[in-house]
Amino acid sequence: MRPVSIVGIGQLPVEAASARSLRDLGATAVRLAMTDAGVERVDALFCGNMLSDELQGQKHLAALIADEAGLRGIEALDVGAVTASGAGAVRMAFLSVASGQADLAVALGVEKMSDGVAMPAISKALDADREVAHGATMISRNAELLALYFERTRAPAHAMVWFAVNAHKNARNNPYALFHKMRVSPRKAATSRIVHAPLRLYDCAPICDGAAAVVLAPAEQARAFSDHPVRILASAVATDRFRVDDRADPLLLEGSQLSAHKAFRQANVHRGDVSFFEAHDAFSIMACLQLEAVGFAAPGQGWRMAAERRIGIRGTLPICTMGGLKARGHPIGASAVYQVVESVLQLTGRAGKNQVRAAKVALIQSIGGAASTVITHILGV
Repeated sequence: MRPVSIVGIGQLPVEAASARSLRDLGATAVRLAMTDAGVERVDALFCGNMLSDELQGQKHLAALIADEAGLRGIEALDVGAVTASGAGAVRMAFLSVASGQADLAVALGVEKMSDGVAMPAISKALDADREVAHGATMISRNAELLALYFERTRAPAHAMVWFAVNAHKNARNNPYALFHKMRVSPRKAATSRIVHAPLRLYDCAPICDGAAAVVLAPAEQARAFSDHPVRILASAVATDRFRVDDRADPLLLEGSQLSAHKAFRQANVHRGDVSFFEAHDAFSIMACLQLEAVGFAAPGQGWRMAAERRIGIRGTLPICTMGGLKARGHPIGASAVYQVVESVLQLTGRAGKNQVRAAKVALIQSIGGAASTVITHILGV
């Protein structure tokens, strides 16, 4: 396997409802990334998406977008890992280039959630027979985890508000973020309406539209395409018991823990080397549990890291540095690719007012379903 670098990035502003079609969103992001890399042709395109079949009635999306982007003839494949589909696309592009099957590959994430009702389709990431048939949804499952966390840790009722406050503060300096004009105070987050007790509105990422893409090349050729390439040091995947109820400890995200440890070994880095962490904060409780699973916080103490402001841009471990899923937005199939684009900006000193000092190593996690699948990438310069 040969080393792989990111040599081009492209992203569109996240919107509550985009006027663009799904194919236009995807093709535009691909062209932006290819222009950034200075290339007119690639060997492969891998597309991460969850909902196009349900909301647009469209299958075979990668081939459709390859055609729309003027890339007829290339390998073009859909990648599905529900809410981690974008990370799956990045991983497939990485493996394609690393194995020598492709010299240039694009990883695309695209989602248009505003076309129809997304939540029932999102719930299909759970067990259809043993969860969904009994009324479970992604929101209810995360609410149950939050309730269990409060019961076990005796954390205060406002314990999670600092994750939302941090995300929204960072999003204000990100022009691509859905909520870049919004201010969120601790009081506003703590008193927002109950979505599913004890889960509040500001504990949840929004439904939205967006697309982002990255171009990958062999590291030994990366400087030919970019004067600031970023290495993919590791790409790892792990799974947990599919149903939360079947796990020995529902508050231990074993998929997050295992995939992070695999990635640390691949990259030969320690968690203490991580400059910032792009966590999958679709729900505040998930960001908290990821901090604990990876080892940045002891069990039951993840919320304290946020409350003590240690997750801010100038904190000991900045997280969700450009707004995260909560405030940049969570166009599901695209979210992980946005995380990668934002990490590249951080590692190359182009994150503006949100720049993390001396950023050298980025840790990125994307969660599929109720953490049944977790994909971890480590980037470095």
